[in-house]
Amino acid sequence: MDARFSTLKAREQAAVCRTYGRYPLEIASAKDCRLYDFEGKAYVDLLAGVAVVNCGHAREDLAQAAYDQMLRLVHTSNLCYTQEQVRLAEVLTRLSGLGKAFFCNSGAEANEAAVKLARRYMRTVKSRDAYEIITLEGSFHGRTLGMIAATGQGKVKEHFQPLPEGFVTVPWEDLTAMEAAISERTAGIMVEVVQGEGGVRPATREYLHGVQALCRKHDILFLIDEIQTGLGRTGRLFGFQHHDLQPDLVTMAKGLANGLPMGALLATDEAASGFAPGSHATTFGGGPVVSVVALKVLEILEKERLVERSAKLGERFKARFLEIRDRLPDKIAQVRGLGLMLGIELTAPAGPVWTKLLEAGFLCNVTQDKVLRLLPPLTITEADLEAFAKALEEALTDV
Repeated sequence: MDARFSTLKAREQAAVCRTYGRYPLEIASAKDCRLYDFEGKAYVDLLAGVAVVNCGHAREDLAQAAYDQMLRLVHTSNLCYTQEQVRLAEVLTRLSGLGKAFFCNSGAEANEAAVKLARRYMRTVKSRDAYEIITLEGSFHGRTLGMIAATGQGKVKEHFQPLPEGFVTVPWEDLTAMEAAISERTAGIMVEVVQGEGGVRPATREYLHGVQALCRKHDILFLIDEIQTGLGRTGRLFGFQHHDLQPDLVTMAKGLANGLPMGALLATDEAASGFAPGSHATTFGGGPVVSVVALKVLEILEKERLVERSAKLGERFKARFLEIRDRLPDKIAQVRGLGLMLGIELTAPAGPVWTKLLEAGFLCNVTQDKVLRLLPPLTITEADLEAFAKALEEALTDV
């Protein structure tokens, strides 16, 4: 560790709250699928800021869109109409098949909005005192107090009790347990199509349709958290489209504005009727700059066929990693995922392999201790993924 980095690390520890276990890496710049440290060393980005920079780093077209809008209008508050926000809502509702949009600044905010809407819809439209949301073990829905209560992982809840009431967690892919948890207090069920923080675990089509059927049977809302799976990550624009689902509420963030803070809640017209003026709000959500950038992101995804690219490369390299597993069955337990949201579960803690990959110039991350999670920009090349596959096999052989 050189003196320059040691100094930066000491400054960070002195001035920034200790909430992150950071990598031993300082990023100075980035371009497309490459990250560069201050010595100019390049790293292939297989994380995309955790599924955020889907269109690649430092795009001139996105920068120009933001710059042009900043010279016109940056902020008005949501007390005024803006063309940019309305256009984005029109595009997202058309592409998703839902009816209304609410904009915010992050995934946790989007999920909070979804829970508030579900509760208010039940009380004001259905005249039912239903407020509970059922979630799954292994789920992750954000870091606000409400969303750690919703999250199905005990480690995120430690030392924050008492947590907000109104969340019931049931075992993964167990429809019997889920139906047993439904009561007159239940407002909805919230699931992820693929659990990202939970270890890159895709839910089966049968299970997701079973959840949807339970929502219809009991007249409760079906909520899908697409924070990590949305915007082309899984090989469809939205993960729920793989399974022909019809959710009542869908949340998204991460890749929506390619690195600028933005989140959104989409709702059917019926579910959205639970909101009324004054029932929910945000100062910055859906501002002109982030709305213009999000519109440009959606244009890029279509024009460059990045969603189709995610599906194709994901299928190709899932098969490639399975080949490595077949050669090294004592090192790789499972390979799973959808599109360019891939998890390689090792038979031992993944930290030593991750370190070797970083030394070789590849940045991914580890979740659930043993899973190497790959979330590259959707612009990544086949050559970069092949180079990673070779480096992975070498690292696994060495540890």
